[in-house]
Amino acid sequence: MKSIFFHLMPYRDLPSDFEQRYESVWVTPPNAELCDPARVVEYYKWNLDELELADQLGFDGLGVNEHHQNAYGFMASPNLMAAALARRTSNQSAILVLGNTLALYSPALRVAEEFAMLDCLTDGRLAAGFPVGTSMDVNRCYGITPTETRPRFYEAHDLIMKAWTQPGPFMFNGRFNKLRYVNPWPQPVQKPHPPVWLAGGGSVETWEMAVKNDYTYSFLSFFGHKFAEKVMGGFWDTVSRLGGDDNPYRAGFAQQICVAETDAQAEKDYLEHVTYFFNKCLHIPAYIFETAGYRTRRSAEFALKSGQPGDIAKMAALEKNWRTLVDNGFIIAGSPETVADRLIDACRGLRVGNLIALLQIGSMGHELTKKNLTLFAEGVMPRIKGLWAEEGWEHRWWPQGARQEVPVAPAAPVTQ
Repeated sequence: MKSIFFHLMPYRDLPSDFEQRYESVWVTPPNAELCDPARVVEYYKWNLDELELADQLGFDGLGVNEHHQNAYGFMASPNLMAAALARRTSNQSAILVLGNTLALYSPALRVAEEFAMLDCLTDGRLAAGFPVGTSMDVNRCYGITPTETRPRFYEAHDLIMKAWTQPGPFMFNGRFNKLRYVNPWPQPVQKPHPPVWLAGGGSVETWEMAVKNDYTYSFLSFFGHKFAEKVMGGFWDTVSRLGGDDNPYRAGFAQQICVAETDAQAEKDYLEHVTYFFNKCLHIPAYIFETAGYRTRRSAEFALKSGQPGDIAKMAALEKNWRTLVDNGFIIAGSPETVADRLIDACRGLRVGNLIALLQIGSMGHELTKKNLTLFAEGVMPRIKGLWAEEGWEHRWWPQGARQEVPVAPAAPVTQ
């Protein structure tokens, strides 16, 4: 099992009445009124310190991503963060940029160039994430026509892969990218190219693209492993239908995790910050969340059938109901033993070999985040690391230059 510390980099000090006074956390929150650059200076230092600590603690990977014009996660350029980490992560954790939102780049050759630079800077530790991107980022913030989102994404993908694998210079004459010369310097150090990781919220087309190209697929949601069963079930059905193997390392999922000395202490430490996240960081009206035409019919139909547990999470957060948040799987929380046992069950049920661990949540401060990271690394990772060891699968999507460790068998569940 690969443990990846994935950092959203949220604004940690929104006003207590934010969700009553403002329309949305994304696209329209007034920057001059709410975003204090002096606080952001401190946040960015904390964020990088926390990622560097995760490397020192032995996390397999460090994850960053791209979002725009929001307080949920204001990392407009994950490549800048990855570059900052490249020379300050001596324990050789993989650097997973999940990723660059391809439809936003014109020409998308820029992604091929910057990812190649990062691959060289990290000595081949880069995993290249290619997300379609949220409708908020793509259609609202950057003005891309909703029905062009996927066509732009597919064409950008094709250009980048040719730039990495086909000797230059050559011409590329696409609908959105028209280039007389494609000849990027440098090319990636990993051959034939850095491993490609797709991520999404349950789009059928993304599953199919992952399987057909032999990429990984990670389900990025904040509603926990129980809701993820429906989505990952659809993914594994697609893998079977298209003739892929059931290697667990071709899949990942994101889970909010809170580790403390005891189960009771976890509630005391983290409840305030978890409810901040659900109440404020997910405060997005439906008309902003997804623009008409962004999602294809097939994916829209799947979303309607699978349902969304957002209302349950919102009510639990409003009521500060820790038990509902835990029992519904929105968070996995408790002592190291409790967290490890629940993660083993969750990852087995989803058949995922890449755990995208959300360990800085909402308003969680720097010291508490470091505590969460340390308790997870010391008390949870050793117990989950060998989850898939007995099946003998190779992780063929892991960066070639990143630290590789021989997995050990997981410890037996602790009876409490």
